[in-house]
Amino acid sequence: MPRTVLRVRRWAAIAVLGGLLAGCGTENADPDPGEPAAAAGAGARTSTEVRPIEAATRITDAKGVTVSLPKPPEKIVCLVALCDDILVELGMTPTATNSQVLAHPKFLGKEKAAKIPVVPGGFLSPEVEAILSHKPDLVVGLEDTHGKLAPALKGATAFWPVQPGSWQDSVGYLRDLAALTGRTAQGEKAEKTFRTRLAEAEKQKSDRTALIIYGSDENFGVATPETDVAAGLFPKISHYPWKSRGIDGSYSLEEILARDVDVLFVETLSFGAPDGKLSDKLAKNPLWSRIPAVKNGKVIEVDSEVWAKGRGTRSLGLVLDEATAALR
Repeated sequence: MPRTVLRVRRWAAIAVLGGLLAGCGTENADPDPGEPAAAAGAGARTSTEVRPIEAATRITDAKGVTVSLPKPPEKIVCLVALCDDILVELGMTPTATNSQVLAHPKFLGKEKAAKIPVVPGGFLSPEVEAILSHKPDLVVGLEDTHGKLAPALKGATAFWPVQPGSWQDSVGYLRDLAALTGRTAQGEKAEKTFRTRLAEAEKQKSDRTALIIYGSDENFGVATPETDVAAGLFPKISHYPWKSRGIDGSYSLEEILARDVDVLFVETLSFGAPDGKLSDKLAKNPLWSRIPAVKNGKVIEVDSEVWAKGRGTRSLGLVLDEATAALR
């Protein structure tokens, strides 16, 4: 797969080693923020109970990162879509962003999203001067991508590097930011809504084989529970026999054909101007038409901003809604 595809997928994948896609085995390793540790894991039924969130000016997240602020942050710059997702859940909007997820109709919609300033430099290289021009109280970025900005931001604002490895991590970050902003009721409500969605989806687990693939051309990748937050939900709601093969491995169309995939979700990643759907490009391969999902019209192009990059409770809730409807 071209290096550019792998680098861009980095903001959609959970773990990255050496700048390339890799699995770090974090799925199901982190305790569920809202239930006893013994209940965590892929085989456990998700609890809908939500522990109260207490307002705080200092938190330590599940990865051991401590954020301390003099007062609740009001101006927050988001360098990763998880941040935008959480803010919308809390009834807030970022002061500036470099994500496009806000344009989704279940977030702010195109008209309102267009009013949010965009941080120049893109996801991989956001400009520090532009970030600081907004005088933020807090900057939230992806640790393995934006951690290098920390020295330049130090002394001018607080920087919080996040690295979600599972839906439990995403819930934890939601709770932490709810505590910091004092929007505890909103945080509890968002967590409750997501947990309820997941629990209901688990009750109606499909026996169909599902698959999520991503890419911009015929060199596609497979989203696995070890390397993708959204894919981490799928063993709970379907048959999902895909495991991470680390930096150098992926799956071929021949292997996918052999697994009899019933429902295929496709994330098209664009570089610059959109140049067509990934599913249309893969259709040029004669093996593509032999996959059961293709034969039966169960190939679904999904919004990569939500499925690959969002990773917060609002995005993951939309993934569950769309996935369970397709898997019926």
